[in-house]
Amino acid sequence: MERSIAGTVTNSPEFEHELLDHDSIQQLEDEHGSSFYVLNVKKLRENYQKIDKAFRSRYANFIIGYSYKTNYLPYLCKELSKLGAYAEVVSRLEYDLALKIGEDPKRIIFNGPLKTIDDINYALTNKSILNIDSLYEIDFVKRFAARNPEVEVPIGLRVNFDISQNGFSALQEGYKYSRFGICVNNGNLEYALTELNKMENIRIVGLHGHFSTKDRSLESFKIITQNLCTLAKENIMNSLEYIDVGGGIYGELPKPYDMFVPTFDDYAETICGIMNKEFSDYHKKPLLILEPGVAMVANVFLFIAKVIESKKIRDDYFVLVDGSVHNVKPTMHKNNLPMKIVRRNHDGSKGKKVFNIVGYTCMEKDYLASEIKDRLPMKDDYIIFENVGAYTIVFNPPFIKERPGIVAMDNMEFTAARKKETLRQFFNDEIYVF
Repeated sequence: MERSIAGTVTNSPEFEHELLDHDSIQQLEDEHGSSFYVLNVKKLRENYQKIDKAFRSRYANFIIGYSYKTNYLPYLCKELSKLGAYAEVVSRLEYDLALKIGEDPKRIIFNGPLKTIDDINYALTNKSILNIDSLYEIDFVKRFAARNPEVEVPIGLRVNFDISQNGFSALQEGYKYSRFGICVNNGNLEYALTELNKMENIRIVGLHGHFSTKDRSLESFKIITQNLCTLAKENIMNSLEYIDVGGGIYGELPKPYDMFVPTFDDYAETICGIMNKEFSDYHKKPLLILEPGVAMVANVFLFIAKVIESKKIRDDYFVLVDGSVHNVKPTMHKNNLPMKIVRRNHDGSKGKKVFNIVGYTCMEKDYLASEIKDRLPMKDDYIIFENVGAYTIVFNPPFIKERPGIVAMDNMEFTAARKKETLRQFFNDEIYVF
């Protein structure tokens, strides 16, 4: 087996159980086209069980809310729901998807910075877990409470506080402050508490603290969890039902990445340790909510693209595949993903070339991988890109070609999870005017 890391191809023994050889891929191509995703259902279950065990073994009152925005493939969302995951959504579109696949609305966590009054009315009527993100939402909640005085209205607040470390920002891209949540430092949280407590039937039952950090460090989660616990005990202890630490933990990185990352057990030890300490004297400990996305699905998807041609331009080799950078790296970062080359012919040639793998779009920057050193892939070979489960499905734009199909693989049994788009679906005549 072969895997590309940082421009080289090496053995990948953990990949062997997939058994995706040239013949089996060719059979899948006959049905799904010359490029498609593969969802490893077994690996998805393993990820869920590992995260759940790490946290629940240390803090029993725990739930996972899967972050739909990371990859809202219905097949995947249903599988996670069957395992026990709640649906964590950040839009009405995602909320309605959760309902469509049969999720109990009481098991939907509705977050996000933009909610309409109809969204809030709907979520509260359905008794979903609702975390408001901004002050404008308070008026919507109060109106609902005033129209339904006999109904208890439970609300969570997403809070914003400083998580910098030693004077340096811990946020993605080095932003000084997070733009999300209700600010603790400028008095907005105090205002929100006062306004919501004016209504007798509103109960503030939880605090939410998701921050997108650049290093996903244990120290960041220590600061987040500690602040949430302190704020809850100071302000809503009599009504507290949950602490929601958000998501953003690392998943299991493919070997042999030369990078230390915390394990699920490391995160659980940090977060649950604080929860147990802060609520040790309480008969009923609050629920702990974790909202993983990348950690749950990044390593459960493969993208398989057929080689169309290998050509030489001046002294450089380019391998054209039926795929694009959008399929594997929608943010167009420069790192090479783990990959495997599945060859039609095993001619035993030892000659190696340095080559780039490029896509079907007309963009010069459409590089799926750069400066790979190995035997040059040839026409009708396949290249399997690993670790493509996070954001590739949801960020994949309708650009030049239709979206590829998705195949669910469960112990070498294959099921279509999304069909390859047709022209009619690409240009949906219910929304396009011809």
